[in-house]
Amino acid sequence: MIFNERIKLLRREHRLTQAQVARAGGMVVRAYQRLENEEARPHYTSLLKLADYFQVSVDWLMGRTDDRELHQL
Repeated sequence: MIFNERIKLLRREHRLTQAQVARAGGMVVRAYQRLENEEARPHYTSLLKLADYFQVSVDWLMGRTDDRELHQL
């Protein structure tokens, strides 16, 4: 799964802890750790919150495109 690699990349690029990103995604730390370790898939609301927090597209997070840019209407 590409999601776990990309979310970990973003966290490291922004020099954030797993706890900080978990809070931004509205989840507990263990739930976030499971995402990074590919033990779980993101819930819809958490996915949207994380994409908004890092200002990237959901499609990029999910590996559907290589374009990170968030295109909003």
